[in-house]
Amino acid sequence: MTVSSSNGPPVTQLRAEPSLDSPNYDSLILVVSPDQKISSNILSKAVSAALELDPALKTELALLPVQLPAKRFIYAPTGPVDPDYDDVRVFQTAGAAGIKRALKAGSKRPLLVLEENQTFANGPLVTLLEVLRSLYTPLEVREHDPSKTQKVDYLGVWTNNEAQTQSLVQLAAVIESGKRVAYDIGGADPERMAPPRVEEYVTDLFANSSIKVEVISDIQRIKKEYPLFEAVNRAASSQDRHKGRIIFLEYQPPETPKETLFLVGKGVTYDTGGADVKVGGHMVGMSRDKCGAAAVLGFLQVVNLLQPKNVRVVAGVGIVRNSIGSNSYVADEVITARSGARVRIINTDAEGRMIMADILCRFKEEALNAINPHLYTIATLTGHAVLTVGIGYSIVVDNGPAYKAGHSRKLQQTSEVIGDPFEVSTLKNVDITEHRGVIEGDDVVQGQNKPSTQSMRGHQGPVAFLLLASGLDKYGSGSDKPIKYSHFDIAGSSGDFPAHPTGASITALAQHYILK
Repeated sequence: MTVSSSNGPPVTQLRAEPSLDSPNYDSLILVVSPDQKISSNILSKAVSAALELDPALKTELALLPVQLPAKRFIYAPTGPVDPDYDDVRVFQTAGAAGIKRALKAGSKRPLLVLEENQTFANGPLVTLLEVLRSLYTPLEVREHDPSKTQKVDYLGVWTNNEAQTQSLVQLAAVIESGKRVAYDIGGADPERMAPPRVEEYVTDLFANSSIKVEVISDIQRIKKEYPLFEAVNRAASSQDRHKGRIIFLEYQPPETPKETLFLVGKGVTYDTGGADVKVGGHMVGMSRDKCGAAAVLGFLQVVNLLQPKNVRVVAGVGIVRNSIGSNSYVADEVITARSGARVRIINTDAEGRMIMADILCRFKEEALNAINPHLYTIATLTGHAVLTVGIGYSIVVDNGPAYKAGHSRKLQQTSEVIGDPFEVSTLKNVDITEHRGVIEGDDVVQGQNKPSTQSMRGHQGPVAFLLLASGLDKYGSGSDKPIKYSHFDIAGSSGDFPAHPTGASITALAQHYILK
């Protein structure tokens, strides 16, 4: 695996460790499930002895003495694993618990011990990524006190296959670099990651890299080319520090691409709801409404580091604050989208679909001349998605061409084995019909005048809007040039405020398109 250099956020230093006898560590963390063989006789005996004294340790975290230089031995079992309904994330949970216990014990040089698992082949990678997430320090904390940038001096990784350990460490560092970009952008407060400062972060990140960056900030250009985005940006544009940005990025592979990915990310730096203001405490946590854009930018960092030979990646993120004020866009307005569709506004709190639709339209135009294109929108879009699949799961909704190509089902399988799971929802005619215009002169209705959580098919409807408002509905399976399009709703998987963001969808996309 070839990895390029990077300007990315600091990632915990990783060491591929060939020996458990190394004196360079002050704790060992063993993450195992009940059916896993423990390769080290010393660790195996220590666990067996502890279980004889306390059988409850089969499911309980424990700090045990061990006859090794590290001295501290943290046993982090997954507990029983149901072969039908559990997935590889049981190792995430155990890994996070193990490293947190090591930190609590004062460890600064932990060694993570990872064993092969016959049921979950990606268990070691999934465990390591979650341990690294637990070691992340938020951007604002790093900037306030640089001494807190790293929680440990370094993290060692041991497996019983030295060559495999090297590859594992290298791959985890790459994926974690992308995820930490998403953590920084998605998790920072609405002033630290206001639109101009997202621009600054992104241009610094990809300076002198394989990623080409274009930033659109001119209000007149935005008004002309991205009118739906401009409507949302209108209230915020009166403050320089909140003025919206549309950021385009492109990776051109060294060889002729076999496929072209077009990714659109929702980056609402703060969502007040606009004129349809959020009430009853529902505004808290709305700085996380930029996690879709954060995921897109994090994936671009993975692409930048791995530089795939045959995949072209084009991305566009709408970075905007949905402010409230005398210049707010309001319900009943009719706005002509980039596609030419006349869109009637129903609810200003349905801003996410608005800021993505014109970017999606541009990518539709470009896709007509691209090699094997697939368009995506990625967003923390609806509370309905959370109610539908719960916390920890993303939703994928395909249009007709993508669904017929088997995309959502393949992605679901890919995502589950790597610990970044998607559930599949489908688009139906009722979703399209309910978003067609009903007043003379209207082409598209933006949505319903109530929250998605109170709406039937509340997470599918926005996908129908995006199809209609962008003009993608004209490129379905029955057209001369069908275009594949899929929407990711990561509202349930992006990280429950105030916990760290998760970087949901980055690992799944990397596995699906680059690592496979």
